[in-house]
Amino acid sequence: MRTVGVEEELLLVDPDTGDPRALAAPVLARAAQDDPGQDVFEKELFGQMLEFATHPQADMADLGEEIVRCRKEAARHAGEIGCAVAALASSPLPVSPSLSMNERYRWLAERYGIPTWEQLVCGCHVHVSVESDEEGVAVLDRIRPWLAVLRAISANSPFWQGQDTGYGSYRSRVWNRWPSAGPTEPFETAERYHRRVADMVATGAILDEGMVYFDARLSAHYPTVEIRVADVCLCANTAVLIATLSRALVETAARDWRAGRPAPDPSVSLLRLADWYAARFGLEGDLLDPVTLLPKPAEQVVRSLLEHCGDALAGSGDADRADGAVRDLLRNGNGAREQRRLLARTDSLRDVVTGCVRLTQA
Repeated sequence: MRTVGVEEELLLVDPDTGDPRALAAPVLARAAQDDPGQDVFEKELFGQMLEFATHPQADMADLGEEIVRCRKEAARHAGEIGCAVAALASSPLPVSPSLSMNERYRWLAERYGIPTWEQLVCGCHVHVSVESDEEGVAVLDRIRPWLAVLRAISANSPFWQGQDTGYGSYRSRVWNRWPSAGPTEPFETAERYHRRVADMVATGAILDEGMVYFDARLSAHYPTVEIRVADVCLCANTAVLIATLSRALVETAARDWRAGRPAPDPSVSLLRLADWYAARFGLEGDLLDPVTLLPKPAEQVVRSLLEHCGDALAGSGDADRADGAVRDLLRNGNGAREQRRLLARTDSLRDVVTGCVRLTQA
């Protein structure tokens, strides 16, 4: 059974006003005081962000419990210094980000200028174990058309600097300002993958391998494929669904590779359009079908993902759980829909944030 680990970035906010607060350093200090050996929580690019990482899990129920536990622990540490955590992929309220001070982050700010200061966005990265770099690259080549569907499912960033952007995942539009971000062409072999990464670093446009921000990549530190397209999900159940579908996509791709089935070969140009559809509409309109790359209703495309991964989901015992989670998601909506629903009910972006603080731990 392939193991799965999840990294989530959370927004630190004032519990009363909803304004983002640059308190990552004292929150991390409090976490270290409570557990000197803790390796769960880390700082991120800005002081208004807090990241945690789960351990690798083979059972999705165990992974879900750990995500909920980490969110609650983050909320407890934050609460002890007077702030709260919200699983929001962008701040609904206006914010001036505070850069975390270390050499790497200063380099980013000096190198890229204004786009660096616009990166106060929170994502969810899913690590799925692979047996080798060769298998990992075969997986990367085969999951490319399906990644936009994960983007649409996770969409949780409709607001930016106090305004409705019209997008479900505006975070993805911000994130793609990095020069190394986005979809890739097929690599075909591990040797070609690593050569491409080395060539990118050699240009000097990026600092190192850690800045290869492909939508999915080989992890530089773990024997995993790292899928990086998802917004941080408002509800933990949606994060578990993203992880479940990610593992099933990886397993399906690996089986196809071992069976000698060729990887699909859509152009990067079309994959960018599919990603735009997912970011713009989330689950509220059409998406591009990963097979035909023509528009279809989002519900049909999400269900086609379940069908594509059906054997892998059945093999891991996740088929019923995934089917039920998708039904709930299509009925109730993702984080973007819930944020807009909260705004329609309260007419206050501050109330949107405080409502999302509660939902983060639900």
